[in-house]
Amino acid sequence: MANSSNSPRGSTLALSLALIGAVSMFYYHQRLFLPRVAAVRAAAGLSNRFSLGNDFYQVWLSSRTLLRERLDPYSSEMTRRIQISLYGRPLGARGSGDPLDLRIFPYPLYTDLLFWPLAAIPFLLARFIVLGALTTMTLASVPLWLRVLEWKLDWKWIIVISLLTLSSYPALEGLFAAQLGLLVSFLLAASIVALQVRRFLFAGFLAALTTMKPQVTVLAILYLLLWATTQWPMRKRFVIGFFGALALLAGASLIVQPNWVHSWVRTVVAYRHYTHPPLVTEVLASQLGPRLSGPASLLLTAASIITALIMSWRNRTARFGSFAFFMTLSLLLVITTIVLLPGQAVYDHLILLPGLLLMARNRDHLRAAGWIPRVLLGLTALVLFWPWLAACGLITARPFIATSIFDSVSILALPIRTAASFPFALLAILAWTWRLTPAQNPATS
Repeated sequence: MANSSNSPRGSTLALSLALIGAVSMFYYHQRLFLPRVAAVRAAAGLSNRFSLGNDFYQVWLSSRTLLRERLDPYSSEMTRRIQISLYGRPLGARGSGDPLDLRIFPYPLYTDLLFWPLAAIPFLLARFIVLGALTTMTLASVPLWLRVLEWKLDWKWIIVISLLTLSSYPALEGLFAAQLGLLVSFLLAASIVALQVRRFLFAGFLAALTTMKPQVTVLAILYLLLWATTQWPMRKRFVIGFFGALALLAGASLIVQPNWVHSWVRTVVAYRHYTHPPLVTEVLASQLGPRLSGPASLLLTAASIITALIMSWRNRTARFGSFAFFMTLSLLLVITTIVLLPGQAVYDHLILLPGLLLMARNRDHLRAAGWIPRVLLGLTALVLFWPWLAACGLITARPFIATSIFDSVSILALPIRTAASFPFALLAILAWTWRLTPAQNPATS
């Protein structure tokens, strides 16, 4: 974009292609992919009553029953109500046709407290309010990260990035489910912007709110806390804001339900038994088999987390806005996606946006650094843009393909084939970018 962003013709062409790609992805997701998912669920005897907004429904119903009946959100009765509402019956009654995710309420209790106002209105209205808010926040994340990275682009390029972000498979999945991961991604971006303008107390408050999905931001927050301690007199307000807000949220939850921490921790510990394993485990299982993949994934996960901790410690003194600061943050978010998040949590992959923008901003320097980074950059770009290319091609070829073939998993799932591999591709290119020191790469100094 650095060279083509100065060309009106280049930006206009990119905008036209982004519009075509966005429309193709929206059509594919809404008219081809989701109807197929609904048909599979119906064949398994599962209802699709609240498919739109199904993830937020857990929050809405648990918050509503907590408000009206004081029912423990982590109780088996609450789980049964969620399952019946979403699927028409309790899960586990018909064996393999049931989803792996049992829909046990997974959030800290203060998530219910934060959404209490919406619990007072019907879900059909509440979900559209949340959907509108999440759409706005997803779009707002783009200019927030561009501001943090101090990357000034022409308005057409900003629209291109916004269109591709909103029509990406993670965003479409998150919006359809009204997934709070989109809110967490926005809050993280807003927290970093607050740090940029030295609103440290507010930045800590926003970071505390991201703990409604702690697995998404735990490594990033740990780094920010370490970073804040290096200039304590000025940055201590970030730590105070974070722990102060967290204490307020947890304390209010303890007043409502004194045993919520124990119930939530028990749910988190059991979470890995009823959801998909992390991406690293799924990849190793496909390559090594179930017998060897377990020990290998544990070893690789431990090594990744240790690497993340060492990286956080060594770069705790990095100046805000420096290459080291943003590279550390980006790599931590990629590691989180690969080793901490469940494999099906593609909607949480929007936390990869800063790393993706950082890579795009430095692509000219990567291309000039040799054939290896050029190959990595090309492969990453192919994996990144594949969903839009495949969706457009699939829609174009649909009239010429027999329905029985078109509806097969091998064909219909083509646009989402790279969803699991993109974090690994981004990790590879970011790791190589890390090798370019400020002396070799003036743009990152």
